[in-house]
Amino acid sequence: MIYAHPSALRNKGIIGMNARNVSYIARHNTRALYPLVDDKYETKRVAREHGVATPELYGLIRYQHQIKNLTEMLEPHEQFVIKPSQGSAGKGILVITGREGDAFLKPSGQAVSLVEIKRHVSNTLSGLYSLGGRDDKALIESLIQFTDSFEGFSYQGVPDIRVIIFKGFPVMAMTRLSTKASDGKANLHQGAVGVGISLTDGRALKAVQYNKPILKHPDTGKILCELVVPHWDELLHLASKGYEMTGLGYLGADVVIDKNLGPMVLELNARPGLAIQMANGRGLLPILKEIEAMGKTADQMSPTDRIRFSQNFFSNH
Repeated sequence: MIYAHPSALRNKGIIGMNARNVSYIARHNTRALYPLVDDKYETKRVAREHGVATPELYGLIRYQHQIKNLTEMLEPHEQFVIKPSQGSAGKGILVITGREGDAFLKPSGQAVSLVEIKRHVSNTLSGLYSLGGRDDKALIESLIQFTDSFEGFSYQGVPDIRVIIFKGFPVMAMTRLSTKASDGKANLHQGAVGVGISLTDGRALKAVQYNKPILKHPDTGKILCELVVPHWDELLHLASKGYEMTGLGYLGADVVIDKNLGPMVLELNARPGLAIQMANGRGLLPILKEIEAMGKTADQMSPTDRIRFSQNFFSNH
């Protein structure tokens, strides 16, 4: 951990899980709205209603008997992603980046057979990867072609940008960069790198892996502080729309940048993790309290005004 002693954590304004759950998630997130973010298919539906871009949906499998249609469903696509609709922490996501004969290739180059993919989908439907082990759906989506701006900053996988949104204000951001350890997935628990990002201009601030500070990408050697996230203002606007889309006061928006299509919302999260504080080297609590102190003034601001306010007062240069 970067800050180990409790007093040091308090001095940095670090918010813990209990305080986050009680003071922010429970108070600002109506439970009836959770299905809009806990189910990725529902998130795509509500995003479409609000004109928010998301990766293209190639197919949806709801029932075991539909698995026999996988061959036909995958035939037109060299690259795709299969994910559980109600998964969490990156579990159950299968990324395919190409084909070699009858085999499908993962980012690592490992070959996967159609039989293995069918078994993976069957496990997904059975709830192996879903929240609470509930029966699930399998989404087949387009694979993001990441922008050249991330060249060398990510290893065999598409990076994403996590933005914490509170009452429509972007309050903290980081990008998650895949590594060999994370198997091409942008998941910090599996070994991806977290890089704190300035709200003002999208520039990298600090970086951590397994909650320990690092300066270079562990696989590519790229100097992480040189990263600048493109389309930054557009990306913040897109992430902030999660508030209007769902009505959730405290959430995490995960955005990806496609080389040809620009920023897209990958998913939304009603219980975003707290490692973003480590990646930024500071805590969320003072920022959240400042927005709360604004009272009705915050509610009356336009989305654009909220973003500008955050960039002026909450950015960590």
